[in-house]
Amino acid sequence: MSSADELREKVWEPKEADIQAGARVNYKTPVFEHIEAQAYRRHLTAFSLLTLSVIAALLVLHTYYAPLLGEPSRPVILLLGVGFFAKVAEAIWLQSRREGVSQRTAQMVSALTVGGFFLLTGLLAFVSKREDTPYIVLLAIPILQCAYHFSLIPTVLTISAASAMIFAWIHHYFVLYPPAVPAEYLEAGMICVIFWLMGLLVWYLVQQLRQRQMKLFENLEELAATRERLFEKEKLALVGRFASGVAHEIRNPVAMIASSMATANHPAADAREREEMLAIAAREAKRLEKLTEDFLTYARPSKPRQAEVEIGDILRHVTDVTRLRAVERSIKVECALTDALMAEVDASQVEGALLNLCLNAVDATPASGRIELKAHAEDNRILIEIENTGTRIEEAAVARIFEPFFTTKASGTGLGLAIAKSVAVAHGGDVWLSTNRDGLVAFSMMLTAHAAQGEPQEQKYGQSADC
Repeated sequence: MSSADELREKVWEPKEADIQAGARVNYKTPVFEHIEAQAYRRHLTAFSLLTLSVIAALLVLHTYYAPLLGEPSRPVILLLGVGFFAKVAEAIWLQSRREGVSQRTAQMVSALTVGGFFLLTGLLAFVSKREDTPYIVLLAIPILQCAYHFSLIPTVLTISAASAMIFAWIHHYFVLYPPAVPAEYLEAGMICVIFWLMGLLVWYLVQQLRQRQMKLFENLEELAATRERLFEKEKLALVGRFASGVAHEIRNPVAMIASSMATANHPAADAREREEMLAIAAREAKRLEKLTEDFLTYARPSKPRQAEVEIGDILRHVTDVTRLRAVERSIKVECALTDALMAEVDASQVEGALLNLCLNAVDATPASGRIELKAHAEDNRILIEIENTGTRIEEAAVARIFEPFFTTKASGTGLGLAIAKSVAVAHGGDVWLSTNRDGLVAFSMMLTAHAAQGEPQEQKYGQSADC
């Protein structure tokens, strides 16, 4: 992978998957708020399911232990049913909130749950008419929910209210049905101790988790800042390498032009020598113009102007131009298509990228060799392959062939493959070395196609045939 490709990959915008994977997070960004809202929705849903399970379990236990507790009365069943279906409705509502719920909404739902359960527990105690009503356990749910969503003071107040309610009910019961049984007060005190331990412990653990979470986010912010500094340094280094490559490539033709003009203007030079020097200067100036054009193409690639075109038309033109370069060395150039391939691409850019690959293939193919262009559809993509019968590329060069300014040719700029890759990436695809062995070297270009593919039609495009 080239330095330019690595640079492009490092330019990203945080998404939910990035944050979950440990990328940079800003707590105030919409992305983080979305994740937080989803977390609150999951937490409230978990409490709803817990409540449904507890209510169902209490009703089953009451029915199972009817000989001890008495059959569940109609008011008890009605109250439990109201609480059950209220939580079912809450769970359905939470599932419909695909965007999640805010912290304020979560706290409002929790506050309503706390008040509702205190009311439900009091009514159940009243209609069951038992000093040791089993439905007092329902007070554990608002304590847990309060400890999770609120600060310490609301949690302490909720636990205190639950404890006061337990003792108040027992006192009220013995006022109605004397005499008082001290053991019931002792049992109520033990339940209150459990509530206090449970509520304060849950609140403490939740606070510890939140502090660790904030510390983790702070560390991620620090790592992200360090990453940005390294990114800036690498970007400057890449600019430096690019400038060095430009200077290196331009220096030789400029030196040749200067030397040729100096020789042509020398008083001792004859007309023939002047003409020869001017021809050299013109050739080097043309080479310099080509270098400049390639530099600009790579450094400032234009946005593709996509239109629906037939890939076969592009391949036919590229094949014709390639054949003109290959005819001097008796290299056979063929084009094979298995489909009438339609795609929405910038025909000019794709044609230039393919021509760069083909001209490289001509330079790498021995005399009387063969170059073949292939194309076929794969799902919503088009795969174009350019094969030649040249010698395999050395492993040391394979890792660098797409780097700008890297070339194994004496007269190459090292930008052809880099430009071809950038064009393919701009079209949602890529370019890679797909085959590399003696006698068969192939480069593949993948493009995204948006149009329906035509009927298969096997054709061959050779020296005298058309695609």
